[in-house]
Amino acid sequence: MEKIEQFLKRRKRLASMMGRGVAVIPTAPERLRNRDAYYPYRFDSYFYYLTGFKEPEAVLVIVAEQSESARYFLFCRTKDPEREIWDGFRFGPDRAREEFGFDEAYPISEIDQKLPELLANQTTVYSAFGNDAAWDQRIAGWLNRVRAQNRNGVAVPGEIHDYRTLLDEMRLIKDDSELQIMRRAADISTQAHRKAMQATRPGRYEYEIEAELLHTFNRFGARSPAYTSIVAGGANACILHYIDNCAQLKQGDLLLIDAGCELEGYASDITRTFPINGRFTPVQKDIYQLVLSAQMAAIDQVRPGNTWNDPHQAALRVLAQGFIDFGLCQGSVEGVLESEDYKRFYMHRTGHWLGMDVHDVGEYKQQGEWRILQPGMTLTVEPGCYIRPAENVPQHFWDIGVRIEDDALITADGNELLTAAAPKTVTEIEELMQ
Repeated sequence: MEKIEQFLKRRKRLASMMGRGVAVIPTAPERLRNRDAYYPYRFDSYFYYLTGFKEPEAVLVIVAEQSESARYFLFCRTKDPEREIWDGFRFGPDRAREEFGFDEAYPISEIDQKLPELLANQTTVYSAFGNDAAWDQRIAGWLNRVRAQNRNGVAVPGEIHDYRTLLDEMRLIKDDSELQIMRRAADISTQAHRKAMQATRPGRYEYEIEAELLHTFNRFGARSPAYTSIVAGGANACILHYIDNCAQLKQGDLLLIDAGCELEGYASDITRTFPINGRFTPVQKDIYQLVLSAQMAAIDQVRPGNTWNDPHQAALRVLAQGFIDFGLCQGSVEGVLESEDYKRFYMHRTGHWLGMDVHDVGEYKQQGEWRILQPGMTLTVEPGCYIRPAENVPQHFWDIGVRIEDDALITADGNELLTAAAPKTVTEIEELMQ
């Protein structure tokens, strides 16, 4: 019951922010994979954040009043013993209302009848317009039915707002219940990366190592990855979003793994890079230590009061100096940063928000200025270096790709690395792989 209270608390907070109006928030639809087989179902993050309800074919409606009172409605599938034989348990409206703390619950088949009634004489409708054209048409249809009653003195909402604007700010700061899940997700992913390192050796295939990750996720209750795992050996590590995971691992190459599990709707996100044979070559070690130094400089800037961009700038300066030292870039650090010559080897940002979505919601700037970091925010710290073959690049650097990524929580006095237990120093990695 305590967990349900947390979802109700979020609904109440959103209703208070709305002031007055009606929010209509659907969960994600089921998606056909092929013929009559569906992809594994995953609920919509906004919907689940407010309800805790995991079934498809469901809609949350919040009717907020100026007095800060509000009513909460759920539309969901009815109980159907025959379908439950095939597809599994359904709560049905009555039990869902009781167990998930709604004022009223109705069959999803009644939504076309009920929504015009709930929208009538309201000032504002909150919806994620532009996200789903078919859903936009349904809302437009409900509004038109209200508008048709104009001669009877019924007013139609005159404003349309996007509820994601409000919810993004709420979701950006994680509460204790969310952090408890995220710590557990990070622990599971950490164990998966350790297992992958121990299972790696020349001659195996990338997909075999991916299987070790997925097995560990499932073994500890995380039934799916938070995103498609990247298991990239050798030159494949220089493809930022490589997901083929089908190449054979070769002696003398590095293996880059970017993988994290999803647990109870929350993502983890870890990247580790290590030698396939368990020992870094001198050149590999030089590049790896550079990226690790850049990450440590960035992590040092992950603290309240700093801006979102401070960790990125700290990492860039370390990387730029390293590129100059290795002869990959020419000139001064300031010159390399100003010309953006470093982007030949490091072309992405140093992190992103993390939460229910692996690239979680929340603006990175406010009124044109980088956002100030606050306690409760969670983000990744992930500098990298990717050296593709090129005429002006010494051949001994070719096809080296390194990224090191951890998940960080902003605390009152600094940060907590949720994924710190995943080995990442040269000594830790080589000892584990032996």
